[in-house]
Amino acid sequence: MTLQSPMTVWAVEGLPEIHPGDDLATLIGDKVGELLDGDILAVTSKIVSKAEGRIVWADDREDAITAETVRVVATRGTTRIVQNVWGQVMAAAGVDSSNTDDGTVLLLPVDPDASARAICAALRERFGIRLGVLITDTFGRPWRDGQTDVAIGAAGLRVLDDLRGSTDASGRELHVTQPAVGDEIAAAADLVKGKANGTPVAVVRGLSHYVTDDIDPRGAQPLIRDAAHDMFRVGSTEAWDEGYRAGLEARER
Repeated sequence: MTLQSPMTVWAVEGLPEIHPGDDLATLIGDKVGELLDGDILAVTSKIVSKAEGRIVWADDREDAITAETVRVVATRGTTRIVQNVWGQVMAAAGVDSSNTDDGTVLLLPVDPDASARAICAALRERFGIRLGVLITDTFGRPWRDGQTDVAIGAAGLRVLDDLRGSTDASGRELHVTQPAVGDEIAAAADLVKGKANGTPVAVVRGLSHYVTDDIDPRGAQPLIRDAAHDMFRVGSTEAWDEGYRAGLEARER
């Protein structure tokens, strides 16, 4: 799809330190300046967690990780890769000690999609425009070094662009292409937010074709691969066997 305008991304300056009970939508609205129809806000999950009071003592960190975990994916030493209740697979269930008060750690928001919907609805009402909101967090990735921000919560935009059934520039039908728009926008926003700049919110402009008229209750869930299609869930031998059987069945058809 050809963009109608260039994409621009910038950080929102001047937000105060966030405390439990703060109204994030109001604080962001006071500092964001002029918004246009179709803008998207990327909000770092840490400030959502702080506003929601998701703070525990650091001594309770391991217990907090266990409480947030529904499935242990892998462990090495003291590091745990786990799946949390929303289906996200990440290190330490997202329990984080960076940019927190001494002696405390932050849990992820109770329901990132609900948090995104609340912020999105409030800002849409305040500015009288369509806009999208992403709640973002930092993830590592299988087979890749480094980390990148991804969307763990969303409202008011399509996070997965399903192009299956359409054709490429050469007229060939696309069978598996589904750009992870929510994650791509989250990563772009992180380039201007940074990790230690004190700017946890960014505005992304120029992608209004992904912003929806309504606020889809599915949020960021379409980005999570279900267990039936998750080859990382099984060991390498099982994955090879499943792929081999699938290949045989395809040839028989």
